[in-house]
Amino acid sequence: MQRLFSTFANGWPGLGLLLQRLLTAAVLFYSAVVVKGQSHPNSVVIPYMLAALGGILLLAGFWTPVAGALTAIVEMWISVCCAEDPLIPIMLATLGATLALLGPGAWSIDARLFGRKHIETFHG
Repeated sequence: MQRLFSTFANGWPGLGLLLQRLLTAAVLFYSAVVVKGQSHPNSVVIPYMLAALGGILLLAGFWTPVAGALTAIVEMWISVCCAEDPLIPIMLATLGATLALLGPGAWSIDARLFGRKHIETFHG
């Protein structure tokens, strides 16, 4: 599984990835809530709910390459068929794609599950 991630960046780069994940998830949730609150057919609501699912995974930093790719694909779908103004879905697709390519950073569930393990030896 570690091959899916280039690195688990720590320090300032890790903080940047964390902020990118938080911003992306927040906008995905906001978009889903706005669309759900309006009277749209299910064919419009379903892509936004799929994007919100990707947002949940991105927020936690869990399965980040898969969640980022899902977000990118669904947001491009939204930009083509559902959005009145495609700029926000295109931005979200770009953010999802960059997260899929860069990985989640050190502050994520992926880093805890799939990151490099420190082996401690007993000197006794």
